[in-house]
Amino acid sequence: METNIIAYDLGTSGCKASLYDASGNCMADSFITCETHYPQQGWHEQKPKDWWSAVVQSTKVILAKCNVSVGNISAIGISGHSLGLVPLDKEGKLLASSVPIWSDSRPTEKELEAFFSKIPEEEWYMITGNGFPPALYTVFKLMWLKNNQPELCSKIHTVVGTKDYINYKMTGVASTDYSYASGSGVFDLINWKYSNRLIAASGLPATIFPKPVASTDVLGQLSQEVADELGLHAGVKVVAGGVDNSCMALGARCFKEGRTYNSLGSSAWLAVSSQKPLLNPQCRPYVFAHVVPGMFASATAIFAAGTSFKWLRNNICDEFMKHEGESWKMMTDLAESAPVGSNKLLFNPSLAGGTMMDKSAHIKGAIVGIDQSHKKSDIIRAVMEGVAMGLRVALDELRNLISIDNEITVVGGGSKSDFWRQLYADIYNAKIIKTNIDQQAAALGAAALAAVGTGIWSDFSIIDKIHQTESVEVPQVQDNKKYEKILPVYKQLSDYLSEVGDVLNGLKL
Repeated sequence: METNIIAYDLGTSGCKASLYDASGNCMADSFITCETHYPQQGWHEQKPKDWWSAVVQSTKVILAKCNVSVGNISAIGISGHSLGLVPLDKEGKLLASSVPIWSDSRPTEKELEAFFSKIPEEEWYMITGNGFPPALYTVFKLMWLKNNQPELCSKIHTVVGTKDYINYKMTGVASTDYSYASGSGVFDLINWKYSNRLIAASGLPATIFPKPVASTDVLGQLSQEVADELGLHAGVKVVAGGVDNSCMALGARCFKEGRTYNSLGSSAWLAVSSQKPLLNPQCRPYVFAHVVPGMFASATAIFAAGTSFKWLRNNICDEFMKHEGESWKMMTDLAESAPVGSNKLLFNPSLAGGTMMDKSAHIKGAIVGIDQSHKKSDIIRAVMEGVAMGLRVALDELRNLISIDNEITVVGGGSKSDFWRQLYADIYNAKIIKTNIDQQAAALGAAALAAVGTGIWSDFSIIDKIHQTESVEVPQVQDNKKYEKILPVYKQLSDYLSEVGDVLNGLKL
C-alpha cells in the first residue's frame, strides 16, 4: 500500500502544507497566510486560532489537488517558527488569544537585569547558545508576563511553542522537542536538558517548561474530531517535529559534520551542522539543538535580506510594482547592467536593527557614496551586493570557528535568481549549489522527521538522494578580487553606522 506524509511548515508569514510520497517527493503544497499584529512598540503577536485555521485550510487544499486515498496518509511532521510563547492552563485551555512570536521584544531592562544579576550574560550565552538579543527569548517574555500580567501568568500550567500548539490541537499532548526547547532561554545545550540554575534565576516554576522529547518521537494520533476537521483519518501518527532553523537544516542536507546551508528569505542566515555547538561570546552565533540526535545547528544571520530588496522596490523602485509577478526579475535585470561594486556605491542592510555581530543593536541601514553619476541600476545592484556582503561577514564568523565545506546549498525565495546566486558565489568566494529543494527545505525536514519517526525511513540519508542539483555557481576570480577590496570598507561603514545608530537612538526631538 502506498504511504503518504503531510508536512507543515509554520512560518511567520503563514503555514504551508505539503503532501509527500514515501520516497520524499512533494506531490502538492498549499500556503495560507497568517497576520502578525503590532499592538505596541516591540510587541509582535499572532493568533494561534489563525495558525490552526491555516493548517486546516492548507490541508484541504492539498488533498483536493491530489488523488490520494486519505487512508494512505500515515504520518504528520511539523516545523515551526521559534521562540514562541503559547500559555496553557491545567485543562489545556489557551490563556491568550494573541501570543508573542519570535520577533517580539517587549521584555525590558527590568526583566533582563533581574536575570543577569544572578547569571552573567556571557555565561548564559555559553550555556544556552542563545545568540539573538536576549529579550527575544521565551524565558524573558515569561518574566515580563509575570511582572505585567500576573493574573494571566498565575494560571499558566505549561508554555509550548508554535508548532507544539498545533501538535497539541492534533493529539491532546502538550509537549515540545529538544530543538524548540533550546530556544527557551533556559536550556543547557551541552547536556540536552533544562538548566535548573537558569530557571531559578528567572524566578519561574520549573514545571512551566514542558519536558522535551526527540523530534522523531510519536506524540500520538489524530483525535477523531480533528481528523474530521482536517479531512483525514484518526490513525495518522503525529511526530514532535522541530524548530524551523533545525528542520530547514535537515531538509537542506545540513545534517552531517561541517555541512553548510544558506537560507535566503525575508531574513537570511548561514548555518553549519556539527557535533559540538559553535559558541563564541564575541560574534555570538545562535545555536539550536539539531533535530538530528547529537548534532547542533549553529548560525549567523542578517535580519533584513529579502526585506531590504522589498523595501527598495516599494519605496524607490515602485514603478516596477505595476508589473505583478515580474517586478523582482525586472529589478534584477537592471542591476545586472551595473558594474561590479555598483560604481563604488555601498548599501548596509541593517533595516531591522543589528545582530550580535554588529557593534550596536541600534545600527541603521544606509546607502553611502551616492553622487549625481549614479543610476537606478547602481542602487539596485548595491542593495543586492550589500545583502551578500552582510552575509559574507556572517559566513566568515563561522569559518573562524569550524572548518566548513566550501560548497554552500542555498534555499529560500532568494535562491531562485541566477544573478543573485552568482553574486553570492563571488562575494563568499564559495561554490553555490541550488537544488530542486529551494523553498521546501523546512517542509522536507519535517517530512523526514515523520518518515523516520514512524519507520517509513530507516535514517535521514535518503535526503541526499532527494536533492537534485539544478545549478552551480562558482566564484569569478576577477570579480571576487574586487569584492575583497570592498569588504573592509563595508566593515568600516558598519562600525560607523553602529555609532550613528546609538546617537540617533538617544536623540530627543
